[in-house]
Amino acid sequence: MAIAKTKRDFPLDRIRNIGIIAHIDAGKTTTTERILFYTGRTYKIGDIDEGTTTTDWMEQERERGITIVSAAVTTFWIAKKDDALFKDAETRINLIDTPGHVDFTAEVERSLRVLDGGVIVLDSSSGVQSQTETVWRQANKYQVPLIAFSNKMDVVGADFLGTIQSARDRLGANALAYNLPIGKENEFKGVVDLLTKKAYIWEGDQTGANFNETEIPSDMVAEVEKHREELVEEIAGTDDILMEKYLGGVEMRVEELKKALRKAVIENKIVPVLAGSSLRNKGVQLMLDCVVEYLPSPQDIAEVVGIKPASEEKEIRKADPSVPLAALAFKIQVDPHVGKLTFIRVYAGTLKSGSYVYNPVKQIKERVGRLLLMHANDREEIDEAYAGEIVAAVGLKDTITGDTLCDEVAPIILENISFPDPVISLAIEPKTKSDQEKLGFALQRLAEEDPTFRVKSDPETAQTIIAGMGELQLEILVDRMKREFKVEANVGQPQVAYKETITKVAEGEGKYIRQTGGRGQYGHCLLRIEPLPRGQGREFKSEVVGGAIPREYIPPIEKGVIEKEDTGILAGYPVTDIKVVVYDGSYHEVDSSEIAFKIAASLGLSEAAKKADMILLEPIMKVEVTTPEEFLGEIIGDLSSKRAQILSSESRGNARVILALVPLAEMHGYATAIRSMSQGRATYYMEADHYETVPSNITAKIVESSGFTGRVER
Repeated sequence: MAIAKTKRDFPLDRIRNIGIIAHIDAGKTTTTERILFYTGRTYKIGDIDEGTTTTDWMEQERERGITIVSAAVTTFWIAKKDDALFKDAETRINLIDTPGHVDFTAEVERSLRVLDGGVIVLDSSSGVQSQTETVWRQANKYQVPLIAFSNKMDVVGADFLGTIQSARDRLGANALAYNLPIGKENEFKGVVDLLTKKAYIWEGDQTGANFNETEIPSDMVAEVEKHREELVEEIAGTDDILMEKYLGGVEMRVEELKKALRKAVIENKIVPVLAGSSLRNKGVQLMLDCVVEYLPSPQDIAEVVGIKPASEEKEIRKADPSVPLAALAFKIQVDPHVGKLTFIRVYAGTLKSGSYVYNPVKQIKERVGRLLLMHANDREEIDEAYAGEIVAAVGLKDTITGDTLCDEVAPIILENISFPDPVISLAIEPKTKSDQEKLGFALQRLAEEDPTFRVKSDPETAQTIIAGMGELQLEILVDRMKREFKVEANVGQPQVAYKETITKVAEGEGKYIRQTGGRGQYGHCLLRIEPLPRGQGREFKSEVVGGAIPREYIPPIEKGVIEKEDTGILAGYPVTDIKVVVYDGSYHEVDSSEIAFKIAASLGLSEAAKKADMILLEPIMKVEVTTPEEFLGEIIGDLSSKRAQILSSESRGNARVILALVPLAEMHGYATAIRSMSQGRATYYMEADHYETVPSNITAKIVESSGFTGRVER
């Protein structure tokens, strides 16, 4: 598709960097396609079922009808209504359509890290679903202001006010109706804007491009007044001057209400909820008006905070093209035509094509070969990117997701992006000798793209192990290896990513002495290990005093400890939630070496672990099953047989929703099982929740089947 040249002279207050986020199947990609059509970016509405969407451009996305990678698009919108804020001023919208499936949670996490605002799409017939809660927490983590679009108002069971109540109850959001639907299900035909008290009706035009402004239907007047009063009261409550007017009974102008609402949305005090149906082309233009009117521009997020690399003091940069550069690399994508693309959010300063930038995390200089404005998988070359823009760079070799790019003379490190640990793994091996080299290259490239995808070698079996957030993610990555990198590989069964930990304080001695005729090897250290609270990770500390171990041997001891923690002690799984303290030891003036202390540390950790009552931890998944009433008993019974803890069972529309915590080890093949139990009518959603202790009888079986040579005798 040919892309029109994008205007480069946009002031900061005319830019919106937004994301479309939601639960799977709530209608994110359909909503995005309508946005692109109404803004003139595309000339035909893309269809998921036909595989003609713009943002779902990967073969796997079109085949499966799901979003896998977040796609960035630049488009423009003019709010034309007489009462619109920024009326008739063209606004540039940098839009990211994110995946809804939990296996691709990293795509949502890194998108929200660099966006200024977001549209959370809700399913009007289902309300707030599990993944909605997850993306809401992610948005809150980065304090991203949101507006909500209650989609699918045309489907059976659609309940606009019920969806708003669901957002209040399950998200704790101050969700308020911004407009009200006219009709619902098959009768849904338009909305009433509560602030302006105008009705908008879509009829006749199949694309939904045209709609009529009319009077409020007579049977809705009382309801409109009631909900307008609620909205106005909440808006007034965020502004002292308006509150005075409200209490004094003074009528407030629409413009001042809108300005106060804009401020309240940006400060995360109010979430306006709009009704619509993206598939039936209703309500999307009014939602675009709200994006322009209420979501922040880069100027509203006036500054970015980082640290100075040398002193770790706080450093603040203004969103201004003339100050020193501060930008964040938030996504890596391997493009078959131009190679490695690094997606960058410029927070301050100006990024120029052909210039050198400094990566303070890696402490290296990199050259920006070319800068591109992305439109899904199409691109437009540009010379410069200014503060507030999202672009892709070609030519950065060593920069990865989460790295900062800045001026070398004014270095700054911006907050990194954190990702969850993988919960599932599988073994993979090349089919032929020629596939061996290609496999290594493909895995390296895919791991660069996806921070939740990990690759390691198993030294005992010489197998390559890949790990990720779910079976679907690994299945698609293996599929991409075959298609994009032409690698044929044998793949093992998915394995649960267990972890090992200790339950009490213990001490161990590691001594490594080798005499081989010439110079020998001598390393000796005493370690103390302590359990940490669940989810705390690992710590290492030195309490050596008096030079018992020279300072230069402390890092090798730490390295030996980390390597042993990575390879496992009980059953070959990584050790976590542990604090290791080296507190004493000895050395030999001639024979001591870094390798000797590294081995001694590994031996000392194994020795201490034998006394620390090691246990296995397993990933526990939050599972939400939606089923017709008649299959409820059988599904709950099946979950109970899987060591599930049933948290709740509630009615939602004409279905029942079961919420449970279930060990991942029990969930293999559940998609097939639930289909057969419910004649294909039940659906489920699963996401990682936390780690819990594996029951001792199951631990014994896992340890035995692992055949792990380093296991601790209990």
